[in-house]
Amino acid sequence: MKKTILKKYAKLAVVTGAAVQKGQPVLVYAEVDQSEFALMVVDEAYKAGASKVRVEWLSQPLTKLHYRHQSLKNLSHVPAWVEEREKEFCRELPAVIHIVSQDPDGLKGINKEKMQKVRQNRYKVLKKYRDESDNKYQWTILAIPSKEWAKKVFPNDRSSVAVKKLWDEILKAVRVSEDNEPIAEWEKHNKTFAEKCAFLNSQKFDYLEFKSKNGTDFRCHLIPQAKWMGGGEKTLSGVYFNPNMPTEEIFTSPMKGKCEGRLVSTKPLSYQGQLINDFYIDFKDGKAVAWDAKEGKEVLDKIITSDEGAAMLGELALVPNDSPISKSGVLFYNTLYDENASCHVALGAGFTNAIEGYENMTLEECHKLGINDSMVHVDFMIGAPDMSITGYKDGKATPIFVNGNWAF
Repeated sequence: MKKTILKKYAKLAVVTGAAVQKGQPVLVYAEVDQSEFALMVVDEAYKAGASKVRVEWLSQPLTKLHYRHQSLKNLSHVPAWVEEREKEFCRELPAVIHIVSQDPDGLKGINKEKMQKVRQNRYKVLKKYRDESDNKYQWTILAIPSKEWAKKVFPNDRSSVAVKKLWDEILKAVRVSEDNEPIAEWEKHNKTFAEKCAFLNSQKFDYLEFKSKNGTDFRCHLIPQAKWMGGGEKTLSGVYFNPNMPTEEIFTSPMKGKCEGRLVSTKPLSYQGQLINDFYIDFKDGKAVAWDAKEGKEVLDKIITSDEGAAMLGELALVPNDSPISKSGVLFYNTLYDENASCHVALGAGFTNAIEGYENMTLEECHKLGINDSMVHVDFMIGAPDMSITGYKDGKATPIFVNGNWAF
């Protein structure tokens, strides 16, 4: 891939994605084999005026070794220096850039129960810092190919060809090319989101109904004070940033504990390097009460039982079947991309900033209004070419999606 294109992508991540401000620290997460692109991002962050940039290097093989050889107690322990680092994060509020390239099967074989317990134990210690920094800093997540991920997506091609194909799809999805200005393209993209959100917010729907021939038959109530969002969003201090690159979704957080029916997955879910495929979840009184999967049921079990809130929904997201990523016909085995090819929902935590006036409320007040709280937030895809979504207000039905696409 040409360096000129990669530099455009890196600049887009810094300027439009994380919206790095002059004098602001920056934190970058990247896999160890993606150092070349990570260095470009660091360089662009300094050009944008970052006061300092810290890179946290990640490695799936290293994670597997830790889980294989360390005790549950050791893995669960949060050292004092980690807590000090979290406190510093809350003080400095750096812009955060996540560069993902993980192998969808990269953590296969890890003891799932051990992983769940480690997450639960560490979450108890670190939650207070995550809550304190919520909505106060910019962050963005974007992807670049690894050989393992590319071969999963294009298994019949040799590695070099598969990587080139995946690069082409990624750059197309994030609107980066040799002959355009990506930052300007994203400004146009965000305007279309604003128009869709304005219509949905004007309707003040009581609940939505989802139906598809694959078995999805589901109703979910909305929070009266919640709004539909899409594209970029603002921190509490008013900085506009784009958390997901790419993005094609309009989303909200539904009313905690008020949904009924069945949701059927339409794409595989890659969760922490483990695949869940061909599954459904039944909801009653707002909670997941029954589920099954042809592949990865044990992983799905661990997600839904992570904590009390993990069995409830924190997000409803609307993505048309004719979105660019859906039209590509590529199954990415990566939630960042696959969720933007399909309507989806998320088990677990909701978004406090979906509440109108959240900036003047406490976290507890947002939760009382109906925002779900959990240690997890796991998206899974439910969109289908024949899906219908209908909004209801005082008994009146308004089509939102017809045959998988926007009805307005």
